Amino acid sequence: MLTEALEDTALAGLVADATAAPSMHNAQPWIFRYGCRSRTLTLRADFERAMAEADPSARALHIGCGAALLNLRVSAAHHGLDAATALLPVPSDPAVLATVRLDIHPDAPREPADEALAVLHPAIKDRHTSRYPFDERPVPDDVRARLADAARAEGADFAFLTPIHLETVLGLIRDAEGYDRGDPAREAEQEHWTRNTKTEAPVDGIPDYAFGPRDASERATTRDFAGTRVVPGRARVLFENRPQLALLSTPGDRAADWLRAGQALERVLLTATLHQVSTSFATQPLEWPDLRWILRDPVFGTGHPQMIIRLGYGPSGPRTPRRPLDHVLTIEPYKP
Repeated sequence: MLTEALEDTALAGLVADATAAPSMHNAQPWIFRYGCRSRTLTLRADFERAMAEADPSARALHIGCGAALLNLRVSAAHHGLDAATALLPVPSDPAVLATVRLDIHPDAPREPADEALAVLHPAIKDRHTSRYPFDERPVPDDVRARLADAARAEGADFAFLTPIHLETVLGLIRDAEGYDRGDPAREAEQEHWTRNTKTEAPVDGIPDYAFGPRDASERATTRDFAGTRVVPGRARVLFENRPQLALLSTPGDRAADWLRAGQALERVLLTATLHQVSTSFATQPLEWPDLRWILRDPVFGTGHPQMIIRLGYGPSGPRTPRRPLDHVLTIEPYKP
């Protein structure tokens, strides 16, 4: 039962939902601290899990933490809690990304505090990144509109790529993938975050079972976590000929904007999951500044590109590991 001082089990459930969010290379770069007296969860960045090569500005790290923050808000709403959220509340400490004060909804403690968020809760456990082929069935217009609305609710723009723009972006993705493979430092960084499940039981990173098959046409948009390595027995299959890609953008490009982008991204992903739409990411050109700035649609594009999302109908993808809660959650005892 949720009381004014949240029980540890209830708090653990909220944070477990938060940490189900996606993050770059599944690094899970977040730390939560709960103050019993203030009933406030503080979300901190774990900069030891930053990607110095592919994400030197920590933009992607903030997006991952923003996605975790959205999941936390969804879980709080599901449990009838108000979640008063402040972004970057301590300017002198950039590692403090957000605070969330959790209060029982005063009017109806047993009802969702935010119905629009609460309805997304079942999708948290079902959302997984899929690096598998999708079929050619288009995402319907009404679903596309709901995805755009989900991003807009968090202050971001979401738009499917037009045919001409799609060809440009596909070329940029292939270029970036080639740049990555030709950069030994980036290749080593990526390999650092992959896991051989025959020799270890991973709690983070991308396990080999989640690599997905290799695209026989060498045109897949998803990152190939095998890199230049050969994985014995790995299937080679054809992916969709014209992937359905969407671009998520924000008006600004600072830390607060990245956190909003992460919340918008996760709200889009959860909405897609509820509509049986599978998703994955194509982040490669976003990690090269010269390519990132030409991702916008030259006619209709505005804002700063933050994520390229691949959507369609196909396998939802396997569950990837998560760090134990005692690695990411600290509870400060109540002191009168």
